[in-house]
Amino acid sequence: MDSYDDRSVEGGDGSTGPGPGRGENTASDVVQGSEPGARAGMAALSLPYQIAAAIALSVIGLVACVQLAMVFLHVAPSNTLTKQHGEAVDEWIYPEFEQNWKLFAPNPLQQNVAVHVRAEIVGADGRRTTPWMSLSAEDGRAIRGNLLPSHIHQNELRRGWDFYIGSHDNENRANGLRGELSERYMRRIAMARLGEHDYGGTVERIQIRSETRSVGAPGWSEEKISTKPSYRVLPWWTVNPADLPENAEGAGK
Repeated sequence: MDSYDDRSVEGGDGSTGPGPGRGENTASDVVQGSEPGARAGMAALSLPYQIAAAIALSVIGLVACVQLAMVFLHVAPSNTLTKQHGEAVDEWIYPEFEQNWKLFAPNPLQQNVAVHVRAEIVGADGRRTTPWMSLSAEDGRAIRGNLLPSHIHQNELRRGWDFYIGSHDNENRANGLRGELSERYMRRIAMARLGEHDYGGTVERIQIRSETRSVGAPGWSEEKISTKPSYRVLPWWTVNPADLPENAEGAGK
């Protein structure tokens, strides 16, 4: 009588049966031979879909290259290209892709600037002045923890204040028409934010100020930097109908 081992050897060399190893190889050969010309990826698509996919990838690649080139020119030092095509670069970058740094010469913010407003209210209990309200703090609360923060909360107030500072001297005197435009813009921003609060009366006048604090030195640094705030207080502005949010669109036409 043959032993179990003998039968295993006979089955393994193919004399009496395929054996386990032989069966696996045969199945693999069948699978490979069933699709001799199998294709993967875009090659598996029909010709019209291949053309559409190639066009889509080309467009995405072109847009990505243009974006990288525009950002590079925006942050690069002044050169011939930026002088000739500066307007085109700015139109592409602002406001969605604005960069607050310069290539080879980073200029991180060294101060925290907050914009405050207070109002003179006339109501049933007479005339009174509200405490200072931080508009920047309200924007900060709307941004923190928000995966898709509003562009208004991120940039409207900051850009509006920069616009005002750049078009006024240290005595808050306007430098031409841009100064007057920036004043109207800041009044409308302030009135839109005040309109979100109920003060129990009519806002007749508003006053805006900025609070500037230097960013403190890191813990490992021995540099001494004062973080005491400094203020720039603007004069009181009388509110007119064009400053109200519901009338702003009609006034701009």
